Amino acid sequence: MATALKRVYQAKSQIPFSVVFSTEAILIRTTRLTDTSLIVHWFTADEGLLKTVAKGALRPKSAFAGKLDLFFSGEIGVARARKGELHHLREVSINRWRQGLRRDYATTLMAGYFCQLAEAAVEREQADEALHDLLSRALDHLDEGVADLKVMHHFERRLAEVLGISGQRGGNEAALLDHLGKFPDTRRALLERLGKTG
Repeated sequence: MATALKRVYQAKSQIPFSVVFSTEAILIRTTRLTDTSLIVHWFTADEGLLKTVAKGALRPKSAFAGKLDLFFSGEIGVARARKGELHHLREVSINRWRQGLRRDYATTLMAGYFCQLAEAAVEREQADEALHDLLSRALDHLDEGVADLKVMHHFERRLAEVLGISGQRGGNEAALLDHLGKFPDTRRALLERLGKTG
């Protein structure tokens, strides 16, 4: 991983944060923390799921302005919290904007569904390079291609393979349902929008 972000050092002023690290990451969810700050959820190549606080991200002149949108990918610098799971976002360098994922509602909905499945499937702060790669490639494909049932079922099949649960009785859908407990509600919305009920 070659950028200026790739370094590990002791943060000098971010108490109670300590070691700063960098990793490739996909932005999968944001929630408002305060009037000016966000909690940003990432699926990272090296750390699995990460939650970071982006202080001042909603201010007009924030260094994060225009960089914290769904499905963006890039390299992030994070100061690891000494306690808890909410880390401090220090730097963001976006290299994949994926503007095509916003061209229509079905594409945005499917991209969100893929992120929700990945989030449900991976352990927090446990690296899963294969699943990160699968999600990244799926979002890239949707960015250029068409959101249809074939694409959705292909992602589910590949996810089952990555999780080691493919080939079970009942097919990939049943295997994923058993493994995850339930599907995100967006799956039913996709089936209805793309012309299939159930």
